[in-house]
Amino acid sequence: MRILIAEDDAKARRYLAQGLGEEGFSVTLAEDGKIALALLREHRFDVAVLDVMLPGRDGFGVVQAMRSAGIRTPVLFLTARGHVEDRVHGFEIGANDYLVKPFAFAELLARLRNLLRQGEPAGETAMLRVGPLLIDSLRHQVTRGGQPLQLTPKEYALLLLLARQRGRVLSRTLIAESVWGICFDTQTNVVDVVIRRLRAKLDAPFDAPMLHTVRGAGYMLDSHDD
Repeated sequence: MRILIAEDDAKARRYLAQGLGEEGFSVTLAEDGKIALALLREHRFDVAVLDVMLPGRDGFGVVQAMRSAGIRTPVLFLTARGHVEDRVHGFEIGANDYLVKPFAFAELLARLRNLLRQGEPAGETAMLRVGPLLIDSLRHQVTRGGQPLQLTPKEYALLLLLARQRGRVLSRTLIAESVWGICFDTQTNVVDVVIRRLRAKLDAPFDAPMLHTVRGAGYMLDSHDD
């Protein structure tokens, strides 16, 4: 899942990026409202977390511009401005949630996951099945043939991306941008490293492989057990 964090405090940005990254999210950071709005116009994010008091363009202005442009990305305001009139204004212009600083990271995580659930297309459930593979996206639990797989956050994020695009070949660049963020250095081999680690857990203990390499194109997840 791709999250945009717009926060002008460098320490807060690092804290959020580290915490959400450890939970398997792909985080893109912006330090002012103009950069945040440009990123929202150019890229697809699953959720945007915006500070209200942003330089360049404040969070309220970013949301108003987003909604006017038809950008429906869910927005969570994260700010020290906790007055009722501020929260009401935030909701009136199109925000989806509002969390006042200081906050508990566990609450932020719960609110983000709630927004992600609300944004799921009709008919899509938290349980995703590809042949013998079952992914519970709410609990971040994965089993193959009933056997639990212990995955790191990046392995899980990569597997979820491939499972949601089952049967489709995803390039290394697309995988890198989706799992690590749009500013990821695609010159490194970290995608291939995580693919190897995931394959060792997903395929090595079983008879039939599910994670396939398409030489010169990328990677694909599929199963013939359906």
